[in-house]
Amino acid sequence: MLNAIWGVRDEILKSLGETAYMVIVSLVIAVIAGVFLGLLLFSTSNPLFIKNKVINKITGVILNIIQSLPFLILMIFLLPLSKLIVGTKIGTSAVIVPLSISATAFFARLSESSFSAVNQGVLEAYIASGAGKLSVIFKILIPEALSSLAVNITVTTITVLGFSAMSGLVGGGGLGDLAYRYGYQRYQTEIMIACVVILVVLVQVIQWTGEKIAKGLSKK
Repeated sequence: MLNAIWGVRDEILKSLGETAYMVIVSLVIAVIAGVFLGLLLFSTSNPLFIKNKVINKITGVILNIIQSLPFLILMIFLLPLSKLIVGTKIGTSAVIVPLSISATAFFARLSESSFSAVNQGVLEAYIASGAGKLSVIFKILIPEALSSLAVNITVTTITVLGFSAMSGLVGGGGLGDLAYRYGYQRYQTEIMIACVVILVVLVQVIQWTGEKIAKGLSKK
């Protein structure tokens, strides 16, 4: 078993790099866009800010539609968009497009929940004292929600890692693709087991790191 795994060590390292590339790029996009959308959902539903039922409803429906589709179906459906943006329907870069969109919708809802959990009395007090709404958002709301956002970023990272394992179905590479090609198509179960172990270790490391960061932020 070890000899078989050692024999494809270069493939494993390459696949690990592809997985890291997909997850990191998609996560960065998802966090930036998701925080913006989460703020939009929160502020348009809160009378303290810019309550707007129309914008809130439209944004919510779009996010719900994206979230309601299984990632595999969403990935295939968005292949033409990948072609338009990155110039190809196959490969690691092509998979980043549906990964980013799915992760953004997922994280937007989580970030909305994080902002909603912030003590409304604190926000009301600052607004009543004459602080501008943008100032309250960036100086009070976001800092107060950081610990919760860190937890939700951890959850999103693990989710994106799981989604990335499906990328092999469109030639996206990564550990999922390696496990499929060697473990399923070539009946080399030991390679599949190695990929599963790596993914489990990655999830544990991500979870541990996220919890440490969240605890650190909650103490500030």
